[in-house]
Amino acid sequence: MKNLSRLMFVLLLVTGFNNANAQDDNNPWQISIGFNAVDLYPVGENAPLGEYFDEYFNVTDHYNVVPVLSTFTISKYLGDNFSFGVTGSINRIEKVGDASARDLTYFGADGIIKYDLGNLLNLGKFDPYLGVGGGYTWVQKIGAGTLNGSLGLNYWLSDKFAVTAQSTYKHSFEDYLPKHFQHSVGVSVKFGGKDTDGDGIYDKDDECPEVAGLAAFNGCPDTDGDGIKDGDDACPNEAGLAEFNGCPDADGDGVPDNADDCPNTPGLKSLAGCPDADGDGVKDGDDQCPNEAGPAANNGCPWPDSDGDGVLDKDDQCPNEAGTVANNGCPEVNPTEEVMATLNSYARTILFDTGKSSFKNETMPVLTAMTAIFKEYPNADFSIEGHTDSVGSSSSNKLLSERRANAVRDYLIANGINADRLTAVGLGEEYPIDNNKTRSGRKNNRRVEVKLKN
Repeated sequence: MKNLSRLMFVLLLVTGFNNANAQDDNNPWQISIGFNAVDLYPVGENAPLGEYFDEYFNVTDHYNVVPVLSTFTISKYLGDNFSFGVTGSINRIEKVGDASARDLTYFGADGIIKYDLGNLLNLGKFDPYLGVGGGYTWVQKIGAGTLNGSLGLNYWLSDKFAVTAQSTYKHSFEDYLPKHFQHSVGVSVKFGGKDTDGDGIYDKDDECPEVAGLAAFNGCPDTDGDGIKDGDDACPNEAGLAEFNGCPDADGDGVPDNADDCPNTPGLKSLAGCPDADGDGVKDGDDQCPNEAGPAANNGCPWPDSDGDGVLDKDDQCPNEAGTVANNGCPEVNPTEEVMATLNSYARTILFDTGKSSFKNETMPVLTAMTAIFKEYPNADFSIEGHTDSVGSSSSNKLLSERRANAVRDYLIANGINADRLTAVGLGEEYPIDNNKTRSGRKNNRRVEVKLKN
């Protein structure tokens, strides 16, 4: 039995070191040194011993401790949260449970395979672990193999230093060596790893292991300091912008200097960085009318539109009389049903300030679009109708609807629509188009509608 236990211990050591890889890969090794206490009491035996875990923390009566550094552990990371370690410890046995003993020497040599729970539980600096292993323990030069189970905790003070506490149950293979607990507390340090270029980043994680670099770029350099590593920097010696792969944009127009036809004058991407003052898509250098928008086909100058109806004279069958595009520049008498539907879709989105007839700013584009439609039909007359929901008195709602309808009419008149063509009427809450009992229904009922009068 003695030879079998020794053989198991040797196999454990050999197996552990043969399978060792690297300790969080960058710090594969860990050394721990500290104090240990041997407790033979809570091991499930008859007096002078006690039941399992009975008086587990009775330090004064049951713990055997020597006042010197008495335990040393070295371990190596195996991968996948596993590590293997070897521990040596010394002590003196003066207490066996509730009985005293003569001064017995104690030596332990143990191997342990630990499984780290810290990464799984995400406990920050607290790093618990479980361990299983075996070893050999001598008391007064008489030894026996043990099967060990451990529970421990590292509390990391920094990336490399920790306070370590561990409790191990040792089950002996021989009757002459009692089973017992061995507790330890001490300090631990992690170390190891290779850093060829000396930039503080281990080669395993260093994308540029031969050239000193920055941690932000996994060990690769940024020569011009523009926040883009040299390998990805199209201009590595000239500070630039990430969006241009590290190249500068002197005029700040969004076109990098190496692709900018006008690098010192802000311009447009579509024109290779050159300006277009009139916004007609023809860069100023090629525009014969740089301050007046016009098509490229006319060298940047506008085609004339004498009647201002949006149909150019060259395409307008009534060039001196405003008309519609649909009617080739000639005026339409009345708008179609489709046009009226469009006009009302705009009208229903007009937004007023709460309880007032003043417009909200976001309504201005809607009113502008409506004005353009009215101008296309100069011979048509319209009625502007205001509607409200049922909140409040009917009289106040009617008055509010009248003010809002007149506000729309006034806007149209101020923007070129003949006043004789427009009337305004407030209908209050009389003609709802949705349920006034719901918020969405009331919102739909607060509206402006446009009706064709002739």
